[in-house]
Amino acid sequence: MKSTESTKDSSAKRSLTLLDGALLVIGSMIGSGIFIVSAGIARDVGSAGWLVVVWLLSGFITLTAALSYGELSGMYPHAGGQYVYLREAFGRLYAFLYGWSFFAVIQTGTIAAVGVAFGKFAGYLMPALGDKNLLLGTETGFHISGAQITGIVTVILLTWINTRGVKSGKIIQFIFTFAKLAAMAALVVFGFLLVKDATTWHLNWEDAWRARSITKTDTGIIHTGLSVPALVIAICTAMVGSLFSSDAWNSVTFIAGEMKRPERNIGLSLFIGTLVVTVVYVLMNLMYLNVMTVPEIAGAPDDRVAVAAALKILGADGAKVIALLIMISTFGCNNGLILSGARVYYTMAKDGLFLPAAGKLNKNDVPEKALWMQCIWASLLCLSGQYGNLLDFIIFTVLLFYILTIGGIFRLRKTAPNHPRPYKAIGYPVVPALYIALASFICIVLLRYKPEYTWPGLIIVIMGLPIYRILKSRSA
Repeated sequence: MKSTESTKDSSAKRSLTLLDGALLVIGSMIGSGIFIVSAGIARDVGSAGWLVVVWLLSGFITLTAALSYGELSGMYPHAGGQYVYLREAFGRLYAFLYGWSFFAVIQTGTIAAVGVAFGKFAGYLMPALGDKNLLLGTETGFHISGAQITGIVTVILLTWINTRGVKSGKIIQFIFTFAKLAAMAALVVFGFLLVKDATTWHLNWEDAWRARSITKTDTGIIHTGLSVPALVIAICTAMVGSLFSSDAWNSVTFIAGEMKRPERNIGLSLFIGTLVVTVVYVLMNLMYLNVMTVPEIAGAPDDRVAVAAALKILGADGAKVIALLIMISTFGCNNGLILSGARVYYTMAKDGLFLPAAGKLNKNDVPEKALWMQCIWASLLCLSGQYGNLLDFIIFTVLLFYILTIGGIFRLRKTAPNHPRPYKAIGYPVVPALYIALASFICIVLLRYKPEYTWPGLIIVIMGLPIYRILKSRSA
């Protein structure tokens, strides 16, 4: 297969360090999920032990993927990341389908969801900015809320900041990632120091491995025991939330053209970032288990587990503290997503597979028009109110593209055996194969038992086929 490795990023400045890369990974991964999704996981598995196992499994799977991506990032240290790896391993069609899905919903839908989450929690401090303030429509139909407008404003602001140069985005990422890590560390510490009654902790762990589903009804809570097969299915479906909370770990690969020593620093950034986030996520869940029983976690109002925990730790001001923490977290998260995402469209445009304007750098050496294209579509998704549904649809497809990309390591070992590999996948072929096996099993379970998470995502991908044909015919 003829290599299409043409984008050398010669005009982009390599100004990002290993620390910048690791902070981008951490900041992009930690959004609002860790503060919410444990409620759904608790309802699916129903015990402290299995709740922690779900988060550990998600962290392990993410870490094995990150270790595998290191080899690909060393081989192709250019802007575009996963798009480039798929292009080199399987050709332009597969790369385009990923890039299309990435623009249509994976990146822009995440940006929209994180932006609106910022607005929702800003509403705790200023109600006019929140989702309870309806500016248009009704709660049961199409509507535009203060949270949606607030989300759009933050997306526009962060896009503008990133058009000023990678240094501006780097400063935002540095400040907000350290702030969120410090705040989460403080919350974990206070959760153990200020809640000294060990009754809840012991209650959770004395029956830690009795798996059951938890259902809230008008008359109370119903516990239903799970058989071993049912538990396996429950773990796989519960991991939809934890895996999505751990997603965007590959964001650093998109900005490889601006990394110093990318063949070394991207792989290390992936490893350090995913490891730190995995540890933080597990510690947060242990803190939840120290201050709340599993049924309380499962029944947290609006699934806002962190708010319920903070109310027990800090009293009446707990909700405001968590609201501020999530605002910091989501703002920093969106900065990383916005900074990195436009580099994919930039590389696609260089290949003739995106709007040509996206393939140009401005005077600050960043793809400004690609950033604004991303901003416009993400803002429209904010207004549509459908970003949450789209993210549910796409998680299956995200896993499929990860599987395909890591499968590219095996393919490239055969088709490009002499290509320089400054970094080789740790544990090859066992670790990459283990990821493919685990992720494939989760996809099969979702395909069988949660079709609502699978077919819509596949339809979005398939919609890219006629668009690819049109673009290909125009460039012929």
